[in-house]
Amino acid sequence: MNRPSASSDQRRANRKRVNFTAVVTDVITGKPMGFLGNLSSGGMLLICQQAPRDEAIYQVQLPLQGLGPQPRHIEVGVQAQWQERPSSGQVWAGFRIIAIGKDDAALLDRWLALPH
Repeated sequence: MNRPSASSDQRRANRKRVNFTAVVTDVITGKPMGFLGNLSSGGMLLICQQAPRDEAIYQVQLPLQGLGPQPRHIEVGVQAQWQERPSSGQVWAGFRIIAIGKDDAALLDRWLALPH
């Protein structure tokens, strides 16, 4: 387990749980990285089959539902922060958002403001 201790694991923004299947795609390779578990303005939890490289930076695309009749996709730059392997065999990985465009940030804020 590469997760920081509870005392240093301070989240700056509340995370919103994702209640739909959201496949996160690596923009560079075009391959799926995993499924979105939760999301905030500052980071996300990704549930994946393969562990990300420690502190690696990825450019990813993810869908947001509830902002219209079709899912809206945003693109963000993220950095791997921690990972753990629960007994399910999957990898849970935490990422920090390090880059997001103005329009995508506005979409994310709108999505985060939607009721759960």
